[in-house]
Amino acid sequence: MKRAAVFLMLMGLIMMIASCAEPTRRVDEDYPVTLMTIAPGHFHAALIQKNMYPQLNPTVYVYAPEGPEVKNHLELINRYNTRDDDPTHWHTVKYIGDDYLTRALEEKKGNVVMLAGNNRNKTQYIKSAIDAGLHVYSDKPMCINAEGFELLTAAFEAAEQKDLLLYDIMTERYEINAILQREFANIPEVFGELKKGTPDNPAIVKESVHHFFKYISGSPLVRPAWFFDTTQQGEGIVDVTTHLIDQVQWKAFPEKIIDYRTDIELLEANRWPTALTREQFQRVTGESDFPGYLRNQLDADGVLQCYANGEILYTINDVHAQVKVQWNYQAPEGAQDTHYSLMRGTRADLVILQGEEQNYRTELYIKPADGVSHTAMNSAIYTAVLNLQRKYPGITMQRQADRWHIAVPDRYRIGHEAHFTKVTEKYLRFLEEGKMPDWEVPNMITKYYITTRALEMAQ
Repeated sequence: MKRAAVFLMLMGLIMMIASCAEPTRRVDEDYPVTLMTIAPGHFHAALIQKNMYPQLNPTVYVYAPEGPEVKNHLELINRYNTRDDDPTHWHTVKYIGDDYLTRALEEKKGNVVMLAGNNRNKTQYIKSAIDAGLHVYSDKPMCINAEGFELLTAAFEAAEQKDLLLYDIMTERYEINAILQREFANIPEVFGELKKGTPDNPAIVKESVHHFFKYISGSPLVRPAWFFDTTQQGEGIVDVTTHLIDQVQWKAFPEKIIDYRTDIELLEANRWPTALTREQFQRVTGESDFPGYLRNQLDADGVLQCYANGEILYTINDVHAQVKVQWNYQAPEGAQDTHYSLMRGTRADLVILQGEEQNYRTELYIKPADGVSHTAMNSAIYTAVLNLQRKYPGITMQRQADRWHIAVPDRYRIGHEAHFTKVTEKYLRFLEEGKMPDWEVPNMITKYYITTRALEMAQ
């Protein structure tokens, strides 16, 4: 009896110590959202885990085929977990095998599928996940050709029937100068009304320049070889242009439904390649040579011709818009990916520049339209800035010859990687509310109609 009493006392003491050691530990069921990351092949899959979220389960389930892509993904997550400043505490449960998709959809260890990788199969993954009753949080692009567009629209229809949320990651909505350009475009005293423009002089112009070789989270980015195969990654005209088209809709027609069947007319589309030597390809991929599936894209000199560039001219609600994307191998010293954005109003042009003059940082300028008094414009901008300071304390206006610079404090320049956290926080709120704004889904469908139809025109 004494031995039994002592044993029970010891067991009670052990349980009490254990309970005190981890008083705030939560089990999986306590979290409303659990991620299943399927076939991560792009660093964006890891960027959404650069920070923790209170409603997101720290246990993430990864399903992928064997290879360097999942290895790189897990290494990046580990770097976030072991960094000195505000380390994360993700716990990854991985399944590696050729039947990764089937296994993920059968096990359903989570309720949200995260996709960022090879785009050839992404649209089918989206549809399969929706059919399995899972929400989908996807990197762009969600489809890369006309066949994919049809499958994507079917996925959106199925998602609506099942009350599931299918959403793509539009990080540029969280860049401060993009936000302020949108704000000023909706202040009539400054911007006036959006012009209609012409094919030769569009009212909206969005251009971006990107680079194959770059640094991410302080380390050289290693891209998979298939990234340079446009049948797997998609051509430039269907890839980065998703951001630019989204910006046109989000800024010029905020919270308005855009129907591609009635509100869009495609006028012109073009595409052209970026040339990469074998040495450049080796540096950015780590591969010793071009794989067999890229051989038919080499020219007579053995240089890869990657169709990563494209431009689209179209009208949206009768407003002429032009979007253009260009990929170079590497940025000049001190430079980086750049963005140019122009919106023409009856009272002023709103311009975002990111060149050498701006030290390669995005800056917003306001330039009065012809015939508009600079004195009147100065007063209108002053009043607008005062009002906007309630939402964005610290922004100021600075007169520069025939234009005004809208200066923003550095604290608003959180950087591209941090934008993934912002988008993820927004998506988690959508999941909590059980719905997205009415305009999100039709505008996503319109965006992918424009990209995939433009590809057909350009080819």
